Amino acid sequence: MSDHVSRIDLTGRVAIVTGAGGGLGRQHALLLASRGAKVVVNDLGDAAQSVAAELVAAGGEARALQCSVTDADAVQAMVDAVLADWGRIDILVNNAGILRDKSFAKMALDDFRLVVDVHLMGAANCTKAVWDAMRAQAYGRIVMTTSSSGLYGNFGQANYGAAKMALVGLMQTLALEGAKQGIKVNCLAPTAYTRMMEGILPQDQLDVLDPALVSPAVLALVADDAPTRAILCAGAGGYELAQITLTQGIHLGAASTAEALLERWGELSDRTGEMVPGTGFDQARHELRKAGFAFDDAAG
Repeated sequence: MSDHVSRIDLTGRVAIVTGAGGGLGRQHALLLASRGAKVVVNDLGDAAQSVAAELVAAGGEARALQCSVTDADAVQAMVDAVLADWGRIDILVNNAGILRDKSFAKMALDDFRLVVDVHLMGAANCTKAVWDAMRAQAYGRIVMTTSSSGLYGNFGQANYGAAKMALVGLMQTLALEGAKQGIKVNCLAPTAYTRMMEGILPQDQLDVLDPALVSPAVLALVADDAPTRAILCAGAGGYELAQITLTQGIHLGAASTAEALLERWGELSDRTGEMVPGTGFDQARHELRKAGFAFDDAAG
């Protein structure tokens, strides 16, 4: 990445933002449209029409397409309509989501399935629907909306946390699979005052968590020179990168026992020299090296 970045211009790009009828999705759509993108405002209700009209009134080009991201056929129909009208899809922001918070002891499995269906399967449905078009045009930018609840856990959000961490795994693999076709895939972990946050924090703190301060992170992740396989955190004007790391660890070999493992837990958890694996196989390669095998790093 260069030290100097020119103003991001999305003229000619076509973007779909799910869950864009309000909150974060609306702000993402507003910013993308202000930078020249044609924006599809997706949501379940009439709010999608209102946001699309708002974008057009501001001088942008937009259309509302209402469907549930959990309905794969409806999502495919939406994507087909966009391709028919605008000829391409360059950007997908998977933002749609819901909450059904309860402690796991009190949570109905139906609520667990529903949250996973909306967040994880909804993102998978939308991404699958645009994937072939992005591959064919050798260009794509996809943002998955993860959460600190998935990355680090949060009481009462087992369903939400599970779905949000699953999106990180989806992102990691799709970034690898899409690399040769110019498709970059990243995660955004936002902190913002939306309907989903009401009652969780004091009002003075919520007031600082303006959703508009998260959207620059989305713009960065969909730019031509965006990174890929990043987990970008954003809230209240602060931005951080979350990373899944692997410690150097220990090697017990044939002497491996649970007791020996626990005795050396301090060494195991020492973060000195920790790494961010490039692929899942890097874990196996690291462990085999400790077992005495040699690998050609240049060959991957």
